[in-house]
Amino acid sequence: MAKNEFICDCNAIHKDIVEKTIRSMPIQDTFNRLAEFFKIIGDTTRTKILFALDQNEMCVCDIANVLGMSKSSISHQLGTLKKSGIVKCRKAGKEVFYMLDDEHIKRVFEIGIEHIKHKG
Repeated sequence: MAKNEFICDCNAIHKDIVEKTIRSMPIQDTFNRLAEFFKIIGDTTRTKILFALDQNEMCVCDIANVLGMSKSSISHQLGTLKKSGIVKCRKAGKEVFYMLDDEHIKRVFEIGIEHIKHKG
């Protein structure tokens, strides 16, 4: 059992549920990385960028025009998203196009949007 045993002020401890949950608990690094992931996408500007990239792959200029922001501020945010593995890019000649990194990111973002719309 965990070093701080079962502590609760209620009358019933569901030992089987507690033990099953403890066994399935990921390592601390997983929680740290998950919290960092949500912190990165928790910024309003980055969320708007993710929305734009969920619609289409786009260059910095396109995103800047969609959001009404400077190319430099968009580039900075894209750098953070790219470093975190949330977006990726491809080069086409001199242009660089950004897109969501993979289907997981796309699904997490779209499920979040759906949840907010549903909860109204």
